[in-house]
Amino acid sequence: MSAFFSARDLINLKIALNALLANKVRSMLTALGIIFGVAAVITMLAIGKGAKEEILSQIELVGVNNIEIKPIVEQKEEEVGEESTEEDQKKFSKGLDLQDARGIARILGNVRHISPEILIDTYVISNGKRRTAKLIGVSPDFFNVANISLAKGQMFSEEQVENAAAVCIIGSGVEKKFFTGQSALGKDIKCGDQWLTVIGVTRGKLINKKARENLGIRNYNMDIYTPINTVLVRYKNRGMLLANPDSWDDDDGSGNPSFNYHQVDKLTVQLEESHALSASAEVISRYLKRRHNQVVDFEIVIPEQLLEQQQKTKDIFNLVLSAIAGISLLVGGIGIMNIMLASVLERTREIGTRLAIGAKKQDIIRQFLFEALLISLSGGLLGILLGGLASFLISEFAEIKTIVSATAIFISFGVASTTGLIFGISPARKAAMQNPVESLRYE
Repeated sequence: MSAFFSARDLINLKIALNALLANKVRSMLTALGIIFGVAAVITMLAIGKGAKEEILSQIELVGVNNIEIKPIVEQKEEEVGEESTEEDQKKFSKGLDLQDARGIARILGNVRHISPEILIDTYVISNGKRRTAKLIGVSPDFFNVANISLAKGQMFSEEQVENAAAVCIIGSGVEKKFFTGQSALGKDIKCGDQWLTVIGVTRGKLINKKARENLGIRNYNMDIYTPINTVLVRYKNRGMLLANPDSWDDDDGSGNPSFNYHQVDKLTVQLEESHALSASAEVISRYLKRRHNQVVDFEIVIPEQLLEQQQKTKDIFNLVLSAIAGISLLVGGIGIMNIMLASVLERTREIGTRLAIGAKKQDIIRQFLFEALLISLSGGLLGILLGGLASFLISEFAEIKTIVSATAIFISFGVASTTGLIFGISPARKAAMQNPVESLRYE
């Protein structure tokens, strides 16, 4: 301690502390700028870290290194008496199907998993309860791609997949809804007009509403999964709709059938390396165009790009708010300097007395620097408490995830002490430059 503070420094520190305690109201008002500035810094850093954690959790939900291929479903509309031209007839597409999935796996050498999905909006009946649900026809690779693990039970076997067995794996939410207080394993559940035996239950995944809206993620906890062949054999194979136009869906009852001839509703391709996403997506696009007779009836989405765009938006938001926090600290520092300059003028006689009885100019400089630092550090402490409280309230009532870290506290302390030091130099130097004789005459 003696290496940093001499006996004279300790005396100067004590004088500075007594001066602040003698003017508590003025000292508190001086510290307000620092308090709110530090609180703003703490809050902004907490929001930024919370946003980062949210992005990472969303990356985990969509899976890393994924490319999603979705069919484009168009309405079939014609004017009365209009006939299809020869050119229109040539542009025939069979739609997105399992053959596309096999072909993509064959032409790309860096595919880790490929997961086709067929989604059916249906209803579920079990134990006298009924509710709407989504039945998803999947391959075993789906669970690796979607980062879904089983809490109990087993995955689909090769025999069950090949034979289109009437089995299913249900989400943890479905088990809680239909099998309260008991295990669903081995129980039968009716999905649409088919009875399926539950062989597994997925582990619960925390998925917030914002992630589902931004990234199109379903609530996996309420899904029911069955082998994709089971859907094609026991439910409906849309790949055969082109051969029978009368089977097109008329979902809205308008007489205008939704021409959904795609066999699958989604293809997810997971690659080995993330840097190959864009190039692989381009290869997939060209390949599908050839297979679909140059009809672009699909769209390719790289979720990583959505996440990057979302992160850029949040970075801009955090940058703007951090700038506002910095301005608050600047205003606080200017407030310290103004009050300290007024204090120098008010205490001219005191400064002259100290210089007259032997105090050095360095003692006066350090006294006023200590005052500025004490105001800044005390304001910093109060600002950290206020920032922590603000972060908690934002998280609770605004539903924005915030995380107050040790780094944020350290930065806030550093900013507060630096602000006090910088803006305290000018008043301290002015005080030290006072002429002792003129100071003693000052009224």
